[in-house]
Amino acid sequence: MLEAKAHQQLKALLRQEGETRWPHHLTLSRLVARSLRRSDQTLVRLAPGSDPSWLLGLLVPLALHNSPVALVVSPALRQRLLTVELPRLQAVGLNLPCWEGATAPEAAPLWLLQHDALVAAWQSGHLEGRQLVVPEGELLQPLLRQALEVVIDTGHWEQLRRSLPAAASSLLQLHERLSRRVLARPCGPQQRVPITPEDEAPLRQLLGVLAPLPEPWPNWLKTAGADWTSWASVNPTLLQWTLHRQPLDPCAVMPGLLSGRGVVVVGPWPQPASPGLGFTPQVEVSLADPPLLDPMPLFAPQGQALPNAPHYPSHLLDQCRRLVLGQAGLTVVLLDDEGLRLGLTSALAAEFGSRVGHELTAPEANGVICCSWSWWLEHQQRLPLPCQLVAATLPISSLEDPLTAARVAALRLEGRDWFRELLLPEALGRLQRSIAGLRRNGGRLAVLDGRLKRRGWGRQVLEALEPWVALTRLLPNP
Repeated sequence: MLEAKAHQQLKALLRQEGETRWPHHLTLSRLVARSLRRSDQTLVRLAPGSDPSWLLGLLVPLALHNSPVALVVSPALRQRLLTVELPRLQAVGLNLPCWEGATAPEAAPLWLLQHDALVAAWQSGHLEGRQLVVPEGELLQPLLRQALEVVIDTGHWEQLRRSLPAAASSLLQLHERLSRRVLARPCGPQQRVPITPEDEAPLRQLLGVLAPLPEPWPNWLKTAGADWTSWASVNPTLLQWTLHRQPLDPCAVMPGLLSGRGVVVVGPWPQPASPGLGFTPQVEVSLADPPLLDPMPLFAPQGQALPNAPHYPSHLLDQCRRLVLGQAGLTVVLLDDEGLRLGLTSALAAEFGSRVGHELTAPEANGVICCSWSWWLEHQQRLPLPCQLVAATLPISSLEDPLTAARVAALRLEGRDWFRELLLPEALGRLQRSIAGLRRNGGRLAVLDGRLKRRGWGRQVLEALEPWVALTRLLPNP
């Protein structure tokens, strides 16, 4: 059977390399091989920040499997796969032919797809008969949402008017009306303004009777309905804006993507359910890392200011100053509010000099990086392990983001608990992935968000950080 062959090959490979940094290689290999052989749907939960060598347990069964499979990867994972993992397999005589491109022959056993190519293959019907393997399950929804996004900028409006000269005057009036509405609304720190279906309705009615339309307008017309939301990214300096339209749930607008076929999804999904996963797995297994011998030091004193308090910026600066003093290693301060983050960076740089920087990719040994949570999640693998992380605010998505607000509104219409079903689980996932390297390095975590101790859901955050030990006093590290 495939499970036995994969087990033997992987065991021989691990024995040859002489290093096993992840304890569940053989278990993962058997699970993936079983799912491929039976064409069933399997969800494998990993501990956040698991050592990336776990990919071996996924790739060995794929190298021995003959039926057509589509492997869905992000650009970063594709790079690691081609430059690190495939050479490791070839060194022991295992070949994994990867077909890339808009289409793949039916005989090609493995079709390597990034998420935009996955959307194109699904739309063209080329995925029929192929099982799906998704090794970054936590990124499936956001990257599919980006791949499905329709973006319309000023050049697309000009092209539309040139293509339809008879309607140029009407199109110009509609664009001017939309521009006045967009530019008159407050755009918040992210420079984004929501666009309602009522705002778009006149344009949809006009384009619905015109043909043919240049791209991307036909795609924009197809994305009608409550499953999609629109917003404008605004450049207030140039008084220009770009229209964006994305689905609230990409799996819902791609029916059949994860149903009626074998699917293997691997990722740090929360228990007991996986919000937004888009399929009901027949097999669910959790592969956690071994328990830590030493709990993570956590500095989160009582009585901290709330992020919306007027004195919060000064409180944040005072606490960051105390945390940075005497540190010989890297400090990372995580804060999504860009205005507050830039102000904090300037204030810390005035005190600690050039060792402080904003979203630096080449910090000093005792440097201080102030960055957003998304930037840290994207770049942490290429940066030195920090000695401490400072969570200025918890990574809870803001309702000022139009996409988040639209997803929350959809849950409200159904009478569901949008905070505990959507915002909190996503925030806990980001938090756990962000501190994974800190645990390996034995560093400490500081949470300066007063909601941790003042809100009832703060207990869930503390449980997600287990194991930890409270730091009641700050002592400089040697």
